[in-house]
Amino acid sequence: MPPVTDYVCWVGNFGELKKAVLSMEYDRAHCTRRCAGTGRELRAGETFYSVLVVDGPNLVRHDYSIEAWESPPEKAVGWWKSQLPPRDGVQVHWAPNDVMLDLLQQLADDPLRVDMRYVLALLLVRRRVCRLEETERDQDGQEKMVLFCPRREQQYRVNIAMPDDAHIKQIQEDLARLLFAA
Repeated sequence: MPPVTDYVCWVGNFGELKKAVLSMEYDRAHCTRRCAGTGRELRAGETFYSVLVVDGPNLVRHDYSIEAWESPPEKAVGWWKSQLPPRDGVQVHWAPNDVMLDLLQQLADDPLRVDMRYVLALLLVRRRVCRLEETERDQDGQEKMVLFCPRREQQYRVNIAMPDDAHIKQIQEDLARLLFAA
């Protein structure tokens, strides 16, 4: 079972994120395999950071080696950590979107895995299975993302619960076990 090597961390506030994402048309940018900071080619298996930044009307992706990464730029919309796969390696495939949506629904009833549900929700937005409609606060002050899935014509309310660094590795392993197939 391959490890999940991507996780997403959104910086700034969600109002800015929603405005940036909804107002821009952009193609999903793939890894350039080149460090934006040093110009060095990234090697297979190497861990690196990717960041999306607003550049006028566009979202632009930049990839950075571990050595060149300092922190997300001020105008970053989001960033994540990845591991570069081999060019001719075994393709890893996600579970079907319906399976991922079912898991998102199941996790709604598990208060111990709120952060895992949040990471999965971000993944579904990133894959354009769901779209971020808005953020809101419930009566307890908990901030939530409101997602809409056109496929199911359903809304999902997901607590914004960024996992701490120690828990990210466990979430990666759990999602890999549940959602990846070689």
